[in-house]
Amino acid sequence: MQAPFSRTDIWLVLSQVPEGKVVTYGQLARMAGAPGYARVVGNILKQLPKGSGLPWHRVINGKGRISFPEDSVKYNEQKELLEQEGVIFISGKVSLSHYAWNGE
Repeated sequence: MQAPFSRTDIWLVLSQVPEGKVVTYGQLARMAGAPGYARVVGNILKQLPKGSGLPWHRVINGKGRISFPEDSVKYNEQKELLEQEGVIFISGKVSLSHYAWNGE
């Protein structure tokens, strides 16, 4: 599926997500002007250049969960980075009503 945005559009929105906040894949797609392209956003994030400095760890799924398999190296890395920013997990979930960034 060809998305109506470029990966740099996603990177730009991602670069603005503040510390201690999260966005969902769907939110990132909407903020880049293409609702419904959450999976494309996920694929773009998988291809982030190493050492980009972009806060990839602030992107979670629409259920408030980390998308990596639980207890995988990447899952633990993402969870640790979010917890260092003050994000609290309860039963493996982040409260989207509390931690979701609304783009402001």
